[in-house]
Amino acid sequence: MRGGSRKRREEPADPAEPTSGERSPASSATAAAVASPVRAAKGPAHDAAPPAQPPGEDERRLAPSSSDGDAPAGASHGELPRVVVPRWIQLVALPLTLLALWALAKAAGKVLVIFIVAALIALILNPAVALVQRGRLPRGLAVLVVYVAFFLILVGVGVLLANPISSQVRTFTHNLPRIGHEANKTLASFQHELEHHGIHLNLVKPGKTALQSLQGKVAKDASKLASSFGSLLTEAASAIFDLVLVFVLSVYMLVYGQHIGALVRRAMPDGDGTRADDYPTLVQRAVSRYVGGQLLFSFLMGASTGVSLYVFGVLGIFPDGRKYALAFALFYGVMELVPYVGPLLGALPPVAVALLTEPIVAVWVALLFVGLQQLEGHVVAPQIFGHTLRINPLLVIFALLLGLQLHGVIGALIALPVLAILRETAVYLGRHLAFETWDRGDGSLL
Repeated sequence: MRGGSRKRREEPADPAEPTSGERSPASSATAAAVASPVRAAKGPAHDAAPPAQPPGEDERRLAPSSSDGDAPAGASHGELPRVVVPRWIQLVALPLTLLALWALAKAAGKVLVIFIVAALIALILNPAVALVQRGRLPRGLAVLVVYVAFFLILVGVGVLLANPISSQVRTFTHNLPRIGHEANKTLASFQHELEHHGIHLNLVKPGKTALQSLQGKVAKDASKLASSFGSLLTEAASAIFDLVLVFVLSVYMLVYGQHIGALVRRAMPDGDGTRADDYPTLVQRAVSRYVGGQLLFSFLMGASTGVSLYVFGVLGIFPDGRKYALAFALFYGVMELVPYVGPLLGALPPVAVALLTEPIVAVWVALLFVGLQQLEGHVVAPQIFGHTLRINPLLVIFALLLGLQLHGVIGALIALPVLAILRETAVYLGRHLAFETWDRGDGSLL
């Protein structure tokens, strides 16, 4: 299936870790067996395969200059021929393979999603593991160090943010009686206005405050919530089990990351030996760019929310926005990590506080978040992810919608990194594969 001659690569430092240019005797025999029908049908004139396309300037510019434990050990810059896909594979094997993969993915369902999430976590943490390995630590110990450092960082960030956030929460708790009193007056005035226009709603019962009346209505529905507690508990236990399974799988994927990378290199067409043309490195870099884009996106939206609410507080539109701007901004930024429902959940606390203050203030705050979400969905997200992932913004929006339709919020969360991996796969195969042409003058079908 390969034409032309190939320069022999340098031997890797570890013989057990083959480079992208190595092939076992069995695989070489298989390749020759597959290629033989092509040569026989096409003749000597068609024996030479076209050369593989070299990596573009973007790939070479973004490729790291230093190597790590997952990079190919040997580097050869010789010209490689493309892998020619015979016509019988195009006609039979390729369509059947795609149908089988689709059927398997559909049957796997949740199991496939769990493995994808674990693989993405492993890809995100793999650069840190490779960095720790430079201290000549065993890979298993390096994985342990990275996970411990990851959880310590989370705890440290929580401790640093706990003091200002707790201060704002204490201020809110101190002002809660005043907010409740104003809410009682507002609801009573609202009911009076409705009755004046002939609309009778029992928001406030005689002898009770508005909030007490609402509390009594909520208490009547408590029995309905209690009946569904068993199913909620089951769902929570299932979610915890899935999280533990994802954690365990990601640890195993990190521990055996080098073996997985070597297996992928043997399955894919050979690169030129550089990191700019190494398929596992390209996938790793695509996921890293997605993580960087997601963090930048969450920071920008959280900062925009905090600044907007602070300005509303300074202008007197939403006085409490100035007091709780940091807490609201942090919560909104974290919720932005969750596609679609995240912005809605992030907007609930400030809108609720504004509603307890005065309904018209809640309207202004809600309009603020509607504007922020429109800016986010149509400008910020497509531009950031389109640039970091080097994917058309329309494909970004399509991938998010498709992921949401297939697997809900989790599907939307993993849609963009999966799209980035598919993009790198298509680009890599486009450089190294060539389909055998279907000449009309040739009487042979295969």
